Amino acid sequence: MKTEIITCINCPVGCRMEVAHEGEEVLSVKGNTCKRGDAYARQECVAPLRMVTAVAPVAGRDVPVSLKTRMPIPKRLIDDCMRAIMEKPFAAPIAAGDVLIPNVCGTGVDVVATKDVP
Repeated sequence: MKTEIITCINCPVGCRMEVAHEGEEVLSVKGNTCKRGDAYARQECVAPLRMVTAVAPVAGRDVPVSLKTRMPIPKRLIDDCMRAIMEKPFAAPIAAGDVLIPNVCGTGVDVVATKDVP
């Protein structure tokens, strides 16, 4: 059995939680003050997810495009996601909300533009 101490990031309270787990089975969560903390602890200790935000160059433009994953992706795929972003050539015009990379790294999550690049 492994025990981890984590800090919840779901709200400003920042509960310190003790999570006991064996492999991917969470046995107990202690220290959370709400259900969101319990759900966060269970996810974070066995299969952490993260939003990816970045900027990438746009051909022929001085200003890069800002972008993000539409939803969190597995933390272990962040490097692969960033590599996919930096290898993709982007061309203007780009509108906020445009899908720049569909299904990044086979996650089912799209990378979308967060600003216009005329």
